[in-house]
This record gives sequence, structure tokens and C-alpha cells, in this order.
Amino acid sequence: MEFRFFYHFGAYLLMLKGMFSKPENPKMYWKQLMQQSVDIGIGSLGIVFIISLFMGGVTTLQTAYQLVSPIIPKATIAQIVRDTIILEFAPTLTSIVLAGVVGSKIASELGNMRISEQIDALEIMGINTRGYLVMPKILGALLTIPCLVVIAGFLGIWGGKMAGVMAGIISNDEFIQGLRQELKVYNIFFALSKSYTFAFIISSVSAYYGYNVQGGALEIGKASTTAVVVSCVLILFSDYALSAILL
Repeated sequence: MEFRFFYHFGAYLLMLKGMFSKPENPKMYWKQLMQQSVDIGIGSLGIVFIISLFMGGVTTLQTAYQLVSPIIPKATIAQIVRDTIILEFAPTLTSIVLAGVVGSKIASELGNMRISEQIDALEIMGINTRGYLVMPKILGALLTIPCLVVIAGFLGIWGGKMAGVMAGIISNDEFIQGLRQELKVYNIFFALSKSYTFAFIISSVSAYYGYNVQGGALEIGKASTTAVVVSCVLILFSDYALSAILL
């Protein structure tokens, strides 16, 4: 078990090291980066939109259910919803969902290229496949996933406000008041720090398992599943580590 861990960890570091070389054709690298940004960002916008709205709505309803004391002002509901979404739900829950959507796509795409010997053909032509195939995916994820987290934060808060107002739990003015009180800008920095870390984990781990697939179509499915599971575990572990360090 320990041998397998160190083997995969070493191979993972070697893959990352192999990405950094002089590009053979910078224009093609830029084209790849833009394509990956569109696939990861625009392609995941729909699922982020849906989960963010319901995430905010459920948070408002459950927070209101817990705060039953008449002493506590209703504006506190909005404050709790805001901080919960910014600190945890928007970066972590969104990244876990993206690990399944984006991570499986990256792993299966690279795995299919490995099985069909497209990667071998590129290497025979003298192209650094780690830099040409893996790096644009990692950079595209680092560029778009934090943007998706920001969108998820806004949509989650807006969904929480709409759910609270429609259910008669809190008025629009009370919710806005709660959003404004005791806002810590550091929480936004903390959420963005988590989003960049999670974006790197999702893209690099999925690329590693897809790039190193051996076998056939069955192994591609196994690699995609393993990539998603490992990414989710690392996201949760790094979530705790970042919370312990930065908070």
C-alpha cells in the first residue's frame, strides 16, 4: 500500500515536472488553453447554476429552522447564509461536483488518447505531450474554476434570498441588512484560495490518471472513477488543512 502511494506520488510529480519545457508552437498551446477554458468553464456553468440556487435555498430554510428564538433578529439568517456559502458551500461543494464533471472528462479524454496511441504518435513527432495536453487543462481549470466558484457564491446567496422571501421567513430588506453586517473581506480571500487549490487538484489528478492509462476501454472507466474519488478525498483533506492554517 505504501509502495503504491509513493510510486503514484513520484510519477505524479514527474508528470508535473515534464510540463515545463519550451513550447514547440506557442500559438497551438494558446489555442489548447482557450479550448480547455471553454470546455471546463462554459461546459460546467449549467450544473453550477442549478446546485448553487438550491444550495442557497436549502441553507436559508435550514438556518431559519434552527433559529427559532424571537430574541435573534431575522437579519442574522442572511448573515449565516452568506458566510456559510462563501466559506464552505461555494468553493467546496462546487469543486466536488466539478471533480465528477470535469475530472472524469479530463481522465477519459486523455485515457482514450493513450489507448488509441495518439499520445505515442505526438511523442514520436517530438512534441512534449505533458506540456501540450496536460498543462492547458490545468491552466484552464485554474482560470475558470475560481470564476465558477464566484458565480456559485452569488447565485447561492441570491437563491437563499429568494427562498427566504418566497417562504415568508425573511423580508427582502432584512436579508439585505444581514448581508451587509459584519462582512469580512478575508473570507472572500479564503474562499478564492480554496478554489485555486481545488482547481489544481481536480485538473492535475485527473490528468495523471488519464495520461497513465494502460489497457483498454475498461481501464479508461476505472481511471475516470479513480480520478474522481482521489480528487474528492484530496479536496476534503485540503479543505481541512487550509481551514486549520488560514483560519
